[in-house]
Amino acid sequence: MASLFLATSVPKFSRFNALFTRNPWSSRVFLHVRYIQASSKQEASGACDKAAEAAKKGANAAKGVGQDVKNEAASVAENAAQKTKDAAGKVSETAQEITENAKQTVQDAWGSVKDTTQKIKDTVVGKAEESKDSVKETANKIKRNVNT
Repeated sequence: MASLFLATSVPKFSRFNALFTRNPWSSRVFLHVRYIQASSKQEASGACDKAAEAAKKGANAAKGVGQDVKNEAASVAENAAQKTKDAAGKVSETAQEITENAKQTVQDAWGSVKDTTQKIKDTVVGKAEESKDSVKETANKIKRNVNT
């Protein structure tokens, strides 16, 4: 039993493949050892290939994620640029409306000033004519009173 355990555990823990055999005609146990370098190289090469393949897959996955992030960032930047353009257009329209409103207000104010000035002129001229007429009348009354 011990020889069977040892025969099965040696290949697991060593780079050697060992086989214990017992000759049925003798009480001696023989240990046959053979070096398994070739299969270890193959296993190491296979493991290396698997590791390289896994690294390539990992790199490709990372590259794909990076590309997705890049595309998302570009999309966000494009969205922001579009919103900025829209906002600039709205600001321009608003500024134009404000300018038009200011122009209209100034024109209305100028019109009011002209109207008020005309009314003042008419009033002053009218009062002056009234005063002139009144002065003439008074002068005429004085002349008539002096002549009488």
